[in-house]
Amino acid sequence: MSAAQRAVRRRAGSVALGDLLRREASAERAAAGGGGGGERPTVAAGQAGRAKKGEDLALLKPACERRPGAPSTSFSAFALFDGHNGSGAAVYAKEHLLGNVLGCVPTDLSRDEWLAALPRALVAGFVKTDKDFQTKAHSSGTTVTLVIIDGSVVTVASVGDSRCVLEAGGSIYYLSADHRFDASEVEVGRVTECGGEVGRLNVVGGAEIGPLRCWPGGLCLSRSIGDQDVGEFIIPVPYVKQMKLSNSGGRLIIASDGVWDALTAEMAFNCARGLSPEAAADQIVKEAVESKGLRDDTTCIVIDIIPPEKPKSTVESPKTPGKGLGLLKSFFLRKTTSDSLSLPDKDNYPEPDLVEEVFEDGCPSLSRRLNSEYPVRNMFKLFACAICQIDLESGQGISIHEGLSKPGKLRPWDGPFLCHSCQEKKEAMEGKRHSRDSSSRNSGSSE
Repeated sequence: MSAAQRAVRRRAGSVALGDLLRREASAERAAAGGGGGGERPTVAAGQAGRAKKGEDLALLKPACERRPGAPSTSFSAFALFDGHNGSGAAVYAKEHLLGNVLGCVPTDLSRDEWLAALPRALVAGFVKTDKDFQTKAHSSGTTVTLVIIDGSVVTVASVGDSRCVLEAGGSIYYLSADHRFDASEVEVGRVTECGGEVGRLNVVGGAEIGPLRCWPGGLCLSRSIGDQDVGEFIIPVPYVKQMKLSNSGGRLIIASDGVWDALTAEMAFNCARGLSPEAAADQIVKEAVESKGLRDDTTCIVIDIIPPEKPKSTVESPKTPGKGLGLLKSFFLRKTTSDSLSLPDKDNYPEPDLVEEVFEDGCPSLSRRLNSEYPVRNMFKLFACAICQIDLESGQGISIHEGLSKPGKLRPWDGPFLCHSCQEKKEAMEGKRHSRDSSSRNSGSSE
């Protein structure tokens, strides 16, 4: 068990989590003995969409292997890319993002080590994808919501305003954050401190209309992949959440803002209850379009995580949150590690019954996100750039902690390390290298 996992379990309390640990240990013993109790959940998925601009893309890979030819390293990956100013960034991210994430983790890790290393690898993979795409000189950008499912562990990384929600044990849980300027004053402050200007579109007479946008460029998102015409302070550093589901499984919905601008999470789950994933995705899109009209690309992915004892292709859940969760809720205190993310109102939703939060972080700082409590020699390549993974000769690497005003116990020669080009990328995201000149607010962006 990792240090981070132990810390979360200490925070969450000992009674309910002790039950979870005993169940997990029992399942592992059953798996070792060949019993049916050790079988992994089944993953079933479906996707639907209606195009207005043709800039939404979806990735569905229900069967992947970290080590080719090794079924024990299998996992599933699903992603939604909502492009703007063209589809170039969405196409590039769909083709390269997952490979970049996997390239940041050694292939010989155990499953527990791989899951513990995954949050950091997601950060590095997102930044590498953005850095590489910007060499293509395209001005397009994309939101990204990437979901990796390994057994009962679900890990979600997101930038932008597409959203991933979970229904499990009769409760609804949000696994992503909205990176719209209208949703986060902290993100507005971060971007302005880095050299951007945030405001609404000016029209004749000095009136301001529409959502808050970053200028130059007019983007209303504070995080995305691409968008090189806006400035590199619009960062690709994702919000990451990792959850361990209970034995009852669950249903995930990943959808672009074309869905969420029309439907709440509860409405989406209710309108598709009892349907197969493909039929559910189609019904959610239909409901959204009928509600608001086809004003934007509207795309939805529905994923059912089905435990072995439930051979159905759909996951049934009660329409109202289950009773008796009040006592358990106190045991599952979430770690809120960033003020720069905005989550939808969750006051009406109790915590999922016996769903354990393993990790959560949305901080924009690479120094923090690429640092690790885990033994570097076991989980990451020591003499390689933490982002692009190129080999570094002795003395070539730049510590991720270089230039920190309050390094604490960290020293400039402590790793992880970056190559020179990734260090420049880090500095640009922090506003230390302004990548674009400011311009007036004279046009809007597509997001």
